[in-house]
Amino acid sequence: MKIAVIGATGLVGREMLAVLAERGYGQDEIIAAASERSAGKELEFAGRTLTVRTVEEAVSEKPEYAIFSAGAAASRQYAPMFADRGTVVIDNSSAWRKDPDVPLVVPEINIHAVGGHHRIIANPNCSTIQMVLALSPLQREYGIRRIVVATYQSITGTGLRAIRQLETEERGQQQPETEKAYPHPIHRNLFPHGGDFLENGYTTEEQKLIDETRKIFADPSIEVSPTVVRVPVVGGHSEAVNVELRKDFDLAHVRRLLEATPGVVLQDHPSANLYPMPITAHRRDEVFVGRLRRDPSQPNTLNLWVVADNLRKGAATNAVQIMQALIARKNQQHPTT
Repeated sequence: MKIAVIGATGLVGREMLAVLAERGYGQDEIIAAASERSAGKELEFAGRTLTVRTVEEAVSEKPEYAIFSAGAAASRQYAPMFADRGTVVIDNSSAWRKDPDVPLVVPEINIHAVGGHHRIIANPNCSTIQMVLALSPLQREYGIRRIVVATYQSITGTGLRAIRQLETEERGQQQPETEKAYPHPIHRNLFPHGGDFLENGYTTEEQKLIDETRKIFADPSIEVSPTVVRVPVVGGHSEAVNVELRKDFDLAHVRRLLEATPGVVLQDHPSANLYPMPITAHRRDEVFVGRLRRDPSQPNTLNLWVVADNLRKGAATNAVQIMQALIARKNQQHPTT
């Protein structure tokens, strides 16, 4: 099989290559593509070396799948080119997420949203993926009325510039303003600013949590009140989630539901200091959930703490899982004889 990774030299792109190798695609034809300035660079993949190619060259190769992490502008430009040639595009940017004709997919929840005619599939925002996967069994069992969420998002969500800024500040060194990812120091600091501010006072990262949750759950009535915070952490995103359900719940039953949910790991033993943390979620594909407790201030409401590696399940792993699910579906429909 021929698989293209677009944006292969970035943080998420490199993680996509790692996930592909881990999941058994080491012998397939992998096309690593990026911008023209990155063409010719070499990347290690499954014990061999890939030479980075331009996106135009990757289009001409007509791969079966193209996994994108090159930014919204590149996705809008190139995804239709791949799709016109029969390639299935799985895009990690914000370019297609709100398009009503493009499915927004977390495979454990709504792979059924992808039809045979779809050639572009959107990967949700990293903070959305982990939250909706943790909440998906509650939505099915009880229904969700309202979500209040505060995120504590890793600097890796902003890319290599953010990592360099944190490392430079940790060393006590000065950095030119033009090279900084953030308008404030991130070392020993945090700030309620993720993405760009909108006219309503929310940020683009916060608006994604609202819009994408409703689309993935196919329920526009769900109310979402988000606050995004950037923290000096490398391992992954954390979220404090308060969810009001449409029916009352039994806490023991909630625990059983979460334990039975594919891709979710319950870590909820506070007396033994067991709860999810970015340092233990780092480089893991699962979504970790803990600190389960009733909200004492109103009925039918649950508090929980959700952590996941934003570069893995929040981006690369989810995209590869979408591809794997589509391959499995195709093999079921057209089994080898």
